[in-house]
Amino acid sequence: MTDLAQRMRERVSAAMPAARNELATMVAFRSVADPRQFPVDECAGAATWVRDAFAAAGIDNVELIETSDGSLAVLGHTPAPAGAPTILLYSHYDVQPPGNEDLWESPPFTLTERDGRWYGRGAADCKGNIMMHLLALRAVLADGVLPVGVRIVIEGSEEVGGEGLDHLVEERPELFQADLIVIGDSGNAEVGKPTLTTTLRGIANVDVHIETLKGEVHSGMYGGGAPDALAALVRLLGTLRDADGNTVVDGLDTTATWDGVPYPEDRFRDDAGVLDGVSLPTSGTVADAVWARPALTVLGIDAPPVVGSAAAIVPRASARLNLRVPPGIDATTAQDALVAHLEAHVPWGAHLRIEREAVGEPFRAVTDGPGYTALRSALEAAYGREVGTAGQGGSIPLCTALQRAVPTAEIALIGVEEPRCVIHAPNESVDPSEIESLAVAEAVLLSSLAGPAE
Repeated sequence: MTDLAQRMRERVSAAMPAARNELATMVAFRSVADPRQFPVDECAGAATWVRDAFAAAGIDNVELIETSDGSLAVLGHTPAPAGAPTILLYSHYDVQPPGNEDLWESPPFTLTERDGRWYGRGAADCKGNIMMHLLALRAVLADGVLPVGVRIVIEGSEEVGGEGLDHLVEERPELFQADLIVIGDSGNAEVGKPTLTTTLRGIANVDVHIETLKGEVHSGMYGGGAPDALAALVRLLGTLRDADGNTVVDGLDTTATWDGVPYPEDRFRDDAGVLDGVSLPTSGTVADAVWARPALTVLGIDAPPVVGSAAAIVPRASARLNLRVPPGIDATTAQDALVAHLEAHVPWGAHLRIEREAVGEPFRAVTDGPGYTALRSALEAAYGREVGTAGQGGSIPLCTALQRAVPTAEIALIGVEEPRCVIHAPNESVDPSEIESLAVAEAVLLSSLAGPAE
């Protein structure tokens, strides 16, 4: 570890007990960006807390900006000293809904420590990353003024699409001008293994509605002759997988391969919680399937529930389809192909109606610039080991919006969300050692980038 990294480690380590209390305060805000589920005051409270925390940490001009979707974004800017670059630090304070709280071993909005991990909704995704940014800034500012320019962007609707911030980027790109943009919404391959995420899949969702009858009819009197809408839907969905389980969509390349570091199958099975004896639905490698190829997931089906169902033929059924789109494929083109596939394969002349959602484009980072070089060195100094790279199957549409608005900026993805965090699921957690080490790395990065801009 370098002297700089050691100094930053001592400062961050000493601050971790207070950081735990601050993270507990953030987690207590039920900041789900859906007023149907939680009061809007929860998100407003989280945004206000974040604004005040960054202002107290020493960032100038911190303010709340209402975006086009009604969410509040926290933006701050300390200008760069003459000749120094500007670094933008991003994260989000909104969280996924907790889901069935009976599946949580501790209350989802109460930060709880078990076996060395901190549990709570948003502890990793993404309030743990906000804490990482705060710790890094405080460690650097202990030496006085910031040696580089810093912009803070913390949004409040990422988990529901982030359209508000995307629109703000398009309307006011000057608020996002930077030399290096650090997206704190990713994670290491495993605890203690520093990893840069270099690709993201885009997203192209559709809702599918099938109708075959005017209404329900008796399954004994009409079964075998009357077209069953649920059976038609099942048959249609079956055309989106081949015999090996691979996603297949007419007109889309679903055979690409991943040329970066591998994702070992045994680790993937453990990370994903695959049951013993269940095979993986791919004829390629795990990395091919989750980082390089389109992936179709059925997110939900509207049909009669098992309990309470009648002996009747279902006249209509619906499904929500989630298509993840790898870099190299345009998300709108992929959505068009999915719609055309569904229209071509609907069975029995069933009436088909498709609703499209807004698409999010895939992202591929440019990794040969000075910012990436400095970030790799900072991660290696903080972790004491070589940095790896990986793709991510999830989507962050903001990355492509920033690429368009700030084409000269390098964009890098790091964060505390390693696989054991089980983000979006019950019992989300974070390993505090990841918050600490990544804060050290970010502090080293901010300090080492001081001086003339490249």
